[in-house]
Amino acid sequence: MPARIRLEDRECPLSQTVQHVGEWWTLLILHDAFDGFTRFDQFQENLGISSSMLTSRLKSLVAEGLFERRRYQTRPDRYEYVLTEYGRSLRSVIVALAAWGNSRLDADERAMILVDARTGAEADPVVVDRTTGRRVDTDEFVFRAGPAASEAMRTRYADLPNGS
Repeated sequence: MPARIRLEDRECPLSQTVQHVGEWWTLLILHDAFDGFTRFDQFQENLGISSSMLTSRLKSLVAEGLFERRRYQTRPDRYEYVLTEYGRSLRSVIVALAAWGNSRLDADERAMILVDARTGAEADPVVVDRTTGRRVDTDEFVFRAGPAASEAMRTRYADLPNGS
């Protein structure tokens, strides 16, 4: 039986990211964590997720280093799930996904918006290059094989006229 995932997909940063956050419940748990939720019962009540599914997702998030499990009570032991620095680094991904979802809606159809915490003004997030400040969601930026790319990845990008 042939492999379901090609070598270049396994080394692709997009594929690696989707392995961590591509599951629907995982994104919603992360979103709740960015809103300040840390406790099992908070996640469960807010999401309406089954205990077994939530337990499974939280175990995965801890194993992947996105959350740290910390005891906050003994007798009985109770734990909270706190975003690690690695987990917090996904905030821009969650913000970008939410902005993309809102971009197809009229302003009065949006159930959740991103606002400046101090002023309350709605934000319009975009992804920019840290060095130049230019938006990277245009065809002026393309993907290319990086220094650690396999031969398959190099071939993929060598065959594309402008990258992807």
